[in-house]
Amino acid sequence: MASQFSLLILILFLFNLASIHVTGDQIMLEDGYMVTTVLDGHKLNINPHAVQLRSSDIVVLDSSHSVFYTLPFPISQASVMVKRLSGEGKTGYIDGEPGLARFNKPKSFAVDLRGNVYVADQQNHAVRKISNSGVTSTIVGNYSQTGRQDGPGKTATFSSDFEVLFVPQICALLISDHGNQLLRQIDLKPEDCVIGSQSALGAVKFWVLGLALSCLLGIVMGIATRPYVIPHTGRLQTPSFQQDMEALPNQSGESSTDELLRRQKRNC
Repeated sequence: MASQFSLLILILFLFNLASIHVTGDQIMLEDGYMVTTVLDGHKLNINPHAVQLRSSDIVVLDSSHSVFYTLPFPISQASVMVKRLSGEGKTGYIDGEPGLARFNKPKSFAVDLRGNVYVADQQNHAVRKISNSGVTSTIVGNYSQTGRQDGPGKTATFSSDFEVLFVPQICALLISDHGNQLLRQIDLKPEDCVIGSQSALGAVKFWVLGLALSCLLGIVMGIATRPYVIPHTGRLQTPSFQQDMEALPNQSGESSTDELLRRQKRNC
């Protein structure tokens, strides 16, 4: 009996060993990749939890301190210029200027084409918006109530566990509401999905308007000057001085045309 038990233990050991060997063979390490540290949070008292790229900088979320920072892109390891985008550094729920706004340890955010930051402030049950200048506002959600109600931003409710994703193709935010087991959508304003600044957009509009006016002016001038343009008949016109010479009489009192006709009759 003891020998059979020992044999069973040996078989199980060999089976586990074979399984470990097979698993090890399935690991494939690909060469050519290098890891470097570009920001040491210990030196700056920053705990990076999430990061998103904007047009000219990087937004870093320090969830433990409820603060958003920006770093210039590309990142220079020699000198990292870290700026506070929004967040006082204390938990709470306050909208307003960068140094006054408070969040409640958010863990997810998204960035639109204009550089606005949308924060999934789970513990406050709201989606907050940080403008390019750092001013924070609330677009949807209810601080004092959780739920799954759809509708306008003032009445919509969320659970305390959700994430946010910006989708430029439909100009909207997709919300994975884990607590309610829902996938939800927040339609954004059209100006939030426009690439570039308003000044650049205005310059393009002015250029298009100028081009249209130039074309219209050209058409009007063409119509106005058309009666004064000699039409092309498809054949050569006899110069006026040649016609005048033919009309002059010769020494016998005949014109050049009459003399030509008389010679033709004589030849016949």
